[in-house]
Amino acid sequence: MAFLKGKKILIVGVANKFSIAAGIAEAMHTQGAEIILSYQSERLKNKVMQVGEKLNCVDYIECDVGNDDSIKNLVTSIENKWGYLDGLVHAVGFAPANELEGDFTEVATREGFKIAHDISVFSFTALAQATKKLMIGRNAALLTLSYLGAVRTLPNYNVMGVAKAGLESTTRYLANSLGKDDIRVNAISAGPVKTLAASGIKSFRKMLSYNASRAPLGRNITAEEVGNAGAFLCSDLASGITGEVLYVDAGFNITAMGNLTEAD
Repeated sequence: MAFLKGKKILIVGVANKFSIAAGIAEAMHTQGAEIILSYQSERLKNKVMQVGEKLNCVDYIECDVGNDDSIKNLVTSIENKWGYLDGLVHAVGFAPANELEGDFTEVATREGFKIAHDISVFSFTALAQATKKLMIGRNAALLTLSYLGAVRTLPNYNVMGVAKAGLESTTRYLANSLGKDDIRVNAISAGPVKTLAASGIKSFRKMLSYNASRAPLGRNITAEEVGNAGAFLCSDLASGITGEVLYVDAGFNITAMGNLTEAD
């Protein structure tokens, strides 16, 4: 039996059919969930609809997570149409491109820091605040996406690493705050996946190669694998899990040196 059958889940941050968010949406749909997709602007709506067509989505709601009125309108639309939510996936991350290339000390700016944290971190809190009333008492779940750069330095990741650290901390604080309302909050720290967003990170191809060579499983992960983990965390099967960061990275995060045969 599909373990998300009957659940309504909002996914914010689907960029295109190759994104991690699309993989999560597909996995949740396979497990019986009714998926609601948002899109940032009319310019991006068609790409989101390309994903939604495979998921039998009939409605798409515009939402700019950097705008409180837009978030309010999103929640009002969902409340009027469905009345409740069982889950929310926050797959939003952004920093200006000039912040993601070069030495952190040299390229970091006050404005870039503000933008990265507003869009990548505070938006999760803002969405949680706005959708809470639709989830209370439903064993609902919130899920966000992090990366190893939250706890370790990575070339060129810079302010996004700092933002992801804030996002993981936000996950814990939201879990503590919303637990009394029977709402769980977790994060997935995914390994590198070939996505349009990732292509904006300098030397990303080298990162993929390095990750595969040192991960215990000897490979990189897929958006489908992240999707399956996300579907589990938002299901009743994970009813006792909250405030956690689950690594889906072929085991890369547990290694220090990888395979030393290369040094022979």
